[in-house]
Amino acid sequence: MDFAFTEEQELLRNQAREWLERHYGVERVAELADSEAGWEPGSWRELAELGWTGVSIPEEQGGAGLGFLEEAVLFEELGRALYPGPYFATIGLALPALRGRPDLLEAVASGETSWTLALGEGALVPDLMTADRVALVNDEGIWVVDGGSREGLETMDSTRRLGRLGLEGARLEPLISAEDVGETVARIRERALVALALEAVGIASRALELGIAHASNRQQFDRPIGVYQAVSHALADTYVETELARSLALWAAWTVSEGDEAAPVAASAAKAAGAEAATLACERSIQVHGGIGFTWEHILHRLYKRAQWIDAWEGSAGVHRAAVAASLLDGARVPA
Repeated sequence: MDFAFTEEQELLRNQAREWLERHYGVERVAELADSEAGWEPGSWRELAELGWTGVSIPEEQGGAGLGFLEEAVLFEELGRALYPGPYFATIGLALPALRGRPDLLEAVASGETSWTLALGEGALVPDLMTADRVALVNDEGIWVVDGGSREGLETMDSTRRLGRLGLEGARLEPLISAEDVGETVARIRERALVALALEAVGIASRALELGIAHASNRQQFDRPIGVYQAVSHALADTYVETELARSLALWAAWTVSEGDEAAPVAASAAKAAGAEAATLACERSIQVHGGIGFTWEHILHRLYKRAQWIDAWEGSAGVHRAAVAASLLDGARVPA
């Protein structure tokens, strides 16, 4: 069995890295994060033109007909770049709920619409103010929400903002029946946790790169600070944790792609490892940078905030480790 990425997947990674570095450098991300809108609306069409919004959508609906492993490549790169837009909300959260509606899938693949998913009325909804449309989950099914109200919330991570959905005056159009909502939500949760784990790996790897670059260039007593063990050991720990988190995230992505029975446990394990690795990578890199690491102008505080956002969403690392332990030791099913 070949565990390496295919040539096409590596080309996709290289394309994504190059495009994101060109369009979402440090200054541009900071500018968008501090703006009222929080993102560049025209970028959604650009992602569609690159084929990223339709990676796993069937070709007959205008997509590429690939799978979650290709999306996994993009999630890592988008996380690394801190892309401020509804890609996670659309592809990581809402897409499984749209599978039975070719018209809605075509609109996503073409870049006509973006989506987010509300796990109940009043829940915190990622990218609620930037997504075009909203799907709502409740005990009676999954619904397309037309109308209602959206309340933007002030959140720590301004590159991925949260909101609350109000249903007063809204019209609900059925997407998924009550009989199928449990299975669909389970698939959504697995995809979302793995997508966030992959984003976290991208964040950790970028924080590590920044730390290594600074430790190599910053001189103290006529020597790079990276030669001192207090610095080099911290970066070495980050490298080990990041690579372990990457392995877990890619394994989890494979289980989701194949519909493997280990997907719930894999998703929780990947989320826990990725979120912790990203948070620690940012903390260590901030320390390695010294005073400049704490400044508003540096990208590290934005990486750190996204890492904390990922850790907090749908359960902290401790919550997911407990679920994995219960599954392994007691045979308990990972809760949806």
